[in-house]
Amino acid sequence: MGWIIAEVTVVPLGTASPSLSKYVAEVERVLRSFGLKTTLTPMSTIIEGEWDDVFRAIKAMHEKPFEMGALRVSTRITVDERRDKRLHMEEKVKTVEEKI
Repeated sequence: MGWIIAEVTVVPLGTASPSLSKYVAEVERVLRSFGLKTTLTPMSTIIEGEWDDVFRAIKAMHEKPFEMGALRVSTRITVDERRDKRLHMEEKVKTVEEKI
């Protein structure tokens, strides 16, 4: 397995407040410590890198809300992998934009 782009959403459940921004901030802080290329969006985070590196980061991201007191965490992961060439976030967007 090689280079991937992954979309990740980590959701702590059963928190004391409907606001999750403090959890999102801490999950993002954990992710950034891995030095991977990332893009934070309003609904998820996109990560680009080697399969093993990305999944090590996702595991740490998933664990962070538990460390903050969450009793349940739901993590959704979508992976895009091409084996004929290396994917990059900007190139995927540019290719579509050129066709619009």
